[in-house]
Amino acid sequence: MDAEQQGAVKRRAGHVPGEEGVWVLIMGDMLVFSIFFATYLIYRAQNVVLYTSSQLSMQRGFGLLNTVLLLTSSWFVALAVSEARAGGRERAMRLLLGAFACGIGFVVSKAFEWGGKIQAGITLNSNEFYIFYYMLTGIHLLHVLIGLIVLGYLIARSRRPDPGASYVLVMEGGGAFWHLVDLLWIVLFALLYLVR
Repeated sequence: MDAEQQGAVKRRAGHVPGEEGVWVLIMGDMLVFSIFFATYLIYRAQNVVLYTSSQLSMQRGFGLLNTVLLLTSSWFVALAVSEARAGGRERAMRLLLGAFACGIGFVVSKAFEWGGKIQAGITLNSNEFYIFYYMLTGIHLLHVLIGLIVLGYLIARSRRPDPGASYVLVMEGGGAFWHLVDLLWIVLFALLYLVR
């Protein structure tokens, strides 16, 4: 049985994608963000009027654009991991470039959104809602930037003549982290832009 067949058997037998350490990081991150989200909801429940009125300044178009960018990038990453498993490193690399471009688009969109708010005089000190807004989206943006570094590494690894025996595991782990970034944004989008 060759390595590819062994990999297929392992996946069918309950293989967890990527390295175990990546999942420890992801679960820890999800726990921390769950605490952030619960804290936000508790404070929101204590001052619904302030949060609802503050949310009126949120431009849902930016939130929707960011959601589409990250969902598209996650789709590209999922396809790239699938291609890597099948041995299609060249196609995986191109898909990762698409995901990377979407991630850069997210960063640019977020810069325009923050810039517009700051120009309008809406800052971290405006009120409690904006403390959460800037803190949560800022921490998420840091995750996007880390994710872009990971995607850059995966692109470079895919370009190597011999990406190494752990190539598929690294692709799976990097993909899982990028999906976490996407999942966190979906929750943030709902909490900050949609919940009334």
